[in-house]
Amino acid sequence: MKKFMLLSFVALLTGLTFLYPQKSNAQQVNPVSWEFSVEKTDASHARLIMHASIENHWHLYTINMDEGGPMPLYFNFDESDDYKLIGEVQETPAPVESFDDVFEVDVKYQEEKATYSQKIKILSTEPFTITGFIDGQACFEDGQCVLVSEDLNFRVPAKSPTEIQNEEVENIASDEGNDKTAAVNDTINESDTDEDTTVNHVGKENDTPDDTESKLTENDTKKPASDKQEKDRSLLGFILIAIGGGLAGVLTPCVFPMIPMTVSFFMQGNSSKANSIFKALVFGFSIMLLYTLVGVIVSLTSAGADLTTTLSTSWVANSIFFVLFMVFAFSFFGMFEIVLPSRLANKTDQQVDKGGVLASFFMALTLVIVSFSCTGPIVGALLVKGAASGSWIEPTVGMAGFGFGFALPFTLLAISPGWLKKLPKSGGWMNSVKVVFAFILLAFSMKFLSNIDQAYNLNFLSRDLYLSIWIVLFILLGVYLLGKIKFSHDSEIPHIGVFRLILVIASFSFAVYLVPGLFGANLSSISAVIPPKTAQKFDINAGGTTQQSNQPASELCDTPLYGDFLHYPEGTQGYFDYDQARSCALEQDKPLLVYFTGHSCSNCKKMQSEIWTNPAVMNYINNKYIVAKLYVDERNEAAEDKWYTSETDGKLKKRIGKMNMDRQIRDFNVNSQPYYVIVDPETEEQLIDESMRFETNPENFTDFLDKGLEAYKK
Repeated sequence: MKKFMLLSFVALLTGLTFLYPQKSNAQQVNPVSWEFSVEKTDASHARLIMHASIENHWHLYTINMDEGGPMPLYFNFDESDDYKLIGEVQETPAPVESFDDVFEVDVKYQEEKATYSQKIKILSTEPFTITGFIDGQACFEDGQCVLVSEDLNFRVPAKSPTEIQNEEVENIASDEGNDKTAAVNDTINESDTDEDTTVNHVGKENDTPDDTESKLTENDTKKPASDKQEKDRSLLGFILIAIGGGLAGVLTPCVFPMIPMTVSFFMQGNSSKANSIFKALVFGFSIMLLYTLVGVIVSLTSAGADLTTTLSTSWVANSIFFVLFMVFAFSFFGMFEIVLPSRLANKTDQQVDKGGVLASFFMALTLVIVSFSCTGPIVGALLVKGAASGSWIEPTVGMAGFGFGFALPFTLLAISPGWLKKLPKSGGWMNSVKVVFAFILLAFSMKFLSNIDQAYNLNFLSRDLYLSIWIVLFILLGVYLLGKIKFSHDSEIPHIGVFRLILVIASFSFAVYLVPGLFGANLSSISAVIPPKTAQKFDINAGGTTQQSNQPASELCDTPLYGDFLHYPEGTQGYFDYDQARSCALEQDKPLLVYFTGHSCSNCKKMQSEIWTNPAVMNYINNKYIVAKLYVDERNEAAEDKWYTSETDGKLKKRIGKMNMDRQIRDFNVNSQPYYVIVDPETEEQLIDESMRFETNPENFTDFLDKGLEAYKK
């Protein structure tokens, strides 16, 4: 939660640095430079290497992005019979990840330098050329963004004669059924999907390591300072949550009553005080070690950078975790218990009777096994959260934190048994702890359903439905804490204490906080765990009724091209094609407001939501200007009769976005968004010297529009 509040505050400060409009003397920006090379890995395989150098204070969005986020980096390799792609483009180092409060998703990007590689299998016996292009988006820390576009051109050497000879041998072996030759071929042929193996051909030693692979991985651990700080904060927060989970596990019904029995174990016999303390420390360390081992196993088997993407998109993974959280919740409600085999607990308990320091370890193991029915759901939730981070370390440190929190009360009480008298008595309050966890687990299980809905565009779990479920859950939690709902293991509550009252207030307050979200409020403090606003079915501001100008909007000259898939904010209107907008501006004798934007432009969306809804701005847009809203990253192709070869770069422009970007560069020598200019539709010249970039103050924007209108009237 603190992470998201911090990021929102940073975004606010970024916006405050752009309270005044920019001048039009800005030049075309190209913050990313590329270097291309080809590295052969063996006789018939090579890697296409693409090095990106990113200017200071800029970042380049990466390949894999969550649905609804900025424009991802896209590599297109033209098809050819000369080669075959193997696998997907690989990226190093690991990208920086942070939460974007505009898109309301986690975004990933590279800073300073990045390397991308694509493995290929060479099929040609002659040298050949691979062509293609790169599309992406880079943004400056002050908010301006630019499209990144680069042509690919690789000169690839031919397949070696050795490989040709080996293939001939393989074909002969296949035709004649020669088992011996086939066995030899099995040792020299590399699978197309093997990304890291170097092939050793018969009759030729090849023990040299893959230099290219070394180059690609040498920067894996050199992450930007901002990334490291962000990761450190996130990791520290997760550790604190894990420790809290361990302490909460002690308060459950199958753990808390065991405290006196466990502490009495260290008070048996004639052991000295020092020896008792030593055994207590061994006991606590053993608990922490056992849980840490569980985290290590999860880290080694399932954690990794690709798991984050999998959890965001895979219906299988998200369905499994949804079911797990539901099972954990129902277990805490008392529907059933999750227990390990009793035989396992009995065997470990037998080892305790042997005494000695080793007995402390087996005492810890017995406690972990016996308490699993209560701690299992908490441990499972922490492991899912840790694995979902994509980091190998989070499951391990998470379990270490849980083990520390769980062992701490036992260890301290074993060292100071007199504190036992100050502990509260066992009772129904312990089952209340389990039920509170059950409600929380139910709420967070909805996140996995939302992941499926968003990734596959199923539209079965809208944002308002999701929030409705959460509101009901937290109201029910408050009612339960008041003692008005009882489960099978609950005791009578004659009165409620101060702490329970605080929890009741917190639960009802959170439910009330969620209510505005049903009508379109941002709820930015929890936006990471609820669906984005694009999934909202009902918005009280739909149609702009609360913000529209009192003056009726002027009619457009004709139906906007591309209006079936491109849209204006509610309450505003205009065109998506420059020529169509210019024709209408001439017909209605109005100035032309040209607005260069992008689907993946965070600040474009932020500016629209904060500026365009202002009544004065809306009045200008609807009545005094004709607006051309030009998307520079629109991938759809224009009608064929609109295709042309650019005078700027000599390339054929087919896609709508490429045409709009070409216009921005050609006419205004700028390639960043958002970018507003006011144009005379007759001369196509700027009416005023000023242009407008990112702006959060409606008065500054209306001043800009005022100047343009006055210049047009003159």
